[in-house]
Amino acid sequence: MAEFKTDIEIARAADKKPIQEIGAKLDIPSEHLLPYGHDKAKVSADFIASVKDREDGKLILVTAINPTPAGEGKTTTTVGLGDGLNRIGKKTAICIREASLGPNFGMKGGAAGGGYAQVVPMEDMNLHFTGDFHAITSAHNLLSAMIDNHIYWGNELAIDERRVSWRRVMDMNDRALRDTVVSLGGVANGFPRQTGFDITVASEVMAILCLAKDLADLQKRLGDIVVAYRRDRTPIYCRDIGADGAMTVLLKDAMQPNLVQTLENNPAFVHGGPFANIAHGCNSVIATTTALKLADYVVTEAGFGADLGAEKFFDIKCRKAGLKPAAAVIVATVRAMKMNGGVAKADLGEENVEAVQKGCPNLGRHIANTKGFGVPVVVAINHFVSDTEAEIQAVKDYVAQQGAEAILCKHWAKGSEGIEELANKVVSLAESGAANFSPLYPDEMGLFQKIETVAKRIYHADQVIADKKVRDQLKTWEAEGYGHLPVCMAKTQYSFSTDPNLRGAPTGHSVPVREVRLSAGAGFIVAICGEIMTMPGLPRKPAAEVIRLNDEGNVEGLF
Repeated sequence: MAEFKTDIEIARAADKKPIQEIGAKLDIPSEHLLPYGHDKAKVSADFIASVKDREDGKLILVTAINPTPAGEGKTTTTVGLGDGLNRIGKKTAICIREASLGPNFGMKGGAAGGGYAQVVPMEDMNLHFTGDFHAITSAHNLLSAMIDNHIYWGNELAIDERRVSWRRVMDMNDRALRDTVVSLGGVANGFPRQTGFDITVASEVMAILCLAKDLADLQKRLGDIVVAYRRDRTPIYCRDIGADGAMTVLLKDAMQPNLVQTLENNPAFVHGGPFANIAHGCNSVIATTTALKLADYVVTEAGFGADLGAEKFFDIKCRKAGLKPAAAVIVATVRAMKMNGGVAKADLGEENVEAVQKGCPNLGRHIANTKGFGVPVVVAINHFVSDTEAEIQAVKDYVAQQGAEAILCKHWAKGSEGIEELANKVVSLAESGAANFSPLYPDEMGLFQKIETVAKRIYHADQVIADKKVRDQLKTWEAEGYGHLPVCMAKTQYSFSTDPNLRGAPTGHSVPVREVRLSAGAGFIVAICGEIMTMPGLPRKPAAEVIRLNDEGNVEGLF
């Protein structure tokens, strides 16, 4: 039996090429690569501007069923498919998000793929990488400091201290910071007020960086951030505080996409990192649009299940950036189907075709929802060694009944060789011209109606529950000229409903909206549903407990 290697051991043994060789595969001259060591680099803004008039390649979205403790492997499949498309002769680039320290030290332990379908350098990508998240955190908190400083020095803008909406952020799961009081300690420390922290990936600055086209657009969007209100409820903007210029300076390098490579030395852009359960869940527009100018195919992913990441990819990112995806891949596993069918995690190794069949409606709903955007769909069954032929066939049969095809993929164990069949299917779908993409709702629809549309058509809820305060706030924003914005639903990733324990394809449920937030700079309205938190907490046994340096000075515990 072959020796089992962990993801980090496989990544450490990778035969990495100098980053200039990877750039050359996309015809990026070495002088336009700003190296961070030998194996990662940023692509210069000048080069990005020079290719903007080229024709676009074909954009492929990788999404998934609702995540389960059994694991789905969406990033692994994204990387594997990119390698597979290169293997069959298609010039392909991958676009994924950067990893947040919060989940890396909490539940996930890493976010660069797995097995023989990984992006490297794995340790760097999962830790500080090129410092983009630190820059975003610093820019966000600079604005926070300047707001409180403005109030301290006389409050010329007449900010109502009770109505400062701009919170602070940090890139860590820390429940103790969800609700805080600042400026205690007397006159010298300012005016006490209640506020709190969000995780950096929920920051509007993160969303803005991921949606901005260039530095000029970045500064305009930063200036548009609403940070507080006066007593007469008129808004105070970031530009009123005078922070937008300095924030842009802090974000200048962070705006440039990061180029790295897969284990098979294919190019991968890793840039931006908003979560899909509390933010819009996609890598940066600038990385995706640049990749489309340089490659025939671009494979990107959107976070969590298709009810969150894919919906936001279509309704926010594609709408804002004018993108038209050619095909979508929905990742599923036999193990996850069994969990959706009621099998406990400890029993997943035993064959249970009936449970697979019982769990498949979760997959079926994601197929139907994705097709509803006018995008052709193929299902990737991410293979586990415990899968039996009968279980795999049950998934294939079910998907065929939904008018799509399910293909068994073994990229985790075999790299690109194990995903050729899917790569060929994606090419045939993308080149068939079957895609006729359109968002779920028009810009001119009312904000509450947009929330209802997502809840009813994507989550299959019966109703949205929102009190008068929420509804009135949405009406106020419409009167202020924000009614055309899309909505960004903050909701548990584990279910179509707002109950994380409700697996499968539930119907007859309600979606309670407890709060709405205006992200005027990013250009969307956030609807916070159920019990979802914008500052997560660490689990009972965080991954941080096993992450350490070994005697050779190498990182252990990332996975």
